[in-house]
Amino acid sequence: MASERVAVVTGAGSGIGRQVAQALLGAHYGVALAGRREQPLVESAAGSSAALVVPTDVTDPDAVAALFAAVRDRWGRVDVLFNNAGTFGVPGSVDTLPVDDWRRIVDVNVTGMFLCAQHAVRLMKVQRPRGGRIINNGSISAHAPRPDSVGYTATKHAITGLTKSISLDGRAFDIACGQIDIGNAATELTAGIAVGARQADGSTRPEPTFDVQHVAETVLFMAELPLSANVQFLTVTATAMPFIGRG
Repeated sequence: MASERVAVVTGAGSGIGRQVAQALLGAHYGVALAGRREQPLVESAAGSSAALVVPTDVTDPDAVAALFAAVRDRWGRVDVLFNNAGTFGVPGSVDTLPVDDWRRIVDVNVTGMFLCAQHAVRLMKVQRPRGGRIINNGSISAHAPRPDSVGYTATKHAITGLTKSISLDGRAFDIACGQIDIGNAATELTAGIAVGARQADGSTRPEPTFDVQHVAETVLFMAELPLSANVQFLTVTATAMPFIGRG
């Protein structure tokens, strides 16, 4: 088991996380599937003997420590972390978003990714062979906000800083870190966008989406690179979504 490529996928119970976890399983990775609810994780694992289901609240330091302890006990290493768990949270502008809702968004989108990266890096530094890869799920909102999205937008900008810091600090230990920024992949969370999304000019219009399987294929491409190469930032969107010239 020690030579098997191993991945950890957070937010693996649905949407992008589920598709990526299944793509990695299909590519013969051992995959730890993490998320808050066990049953959706079991469904994502689809009975694969290479899957390890670990219910995890990424905002809880003890739960994240237990996740990586379970990975270490099962496989002895981690080669890829897809740092995916996140939330849109409550919509609002800087003057209307309640501070408790702000903190909940930050806890999931920033602290959760920090905790998972922290434990992944600690294991990657000491395992043999050394090193590994972290892929952070950013967003188009790491570049351009939607209206009334101050919590989500601020945290996704923060992930860009986290990605750069991990890349720099991990360089000496054969740890690569990159970020995928996704725009309008068709999942349960983005279903409303295809019906109508608020635009910068105040109007509401439907936006095009694209098959989430293309995200899974892109993450797998990033994961499969040798550690001597890295996709630092990659943007994948529905071609006609309002991003370039948004609004």
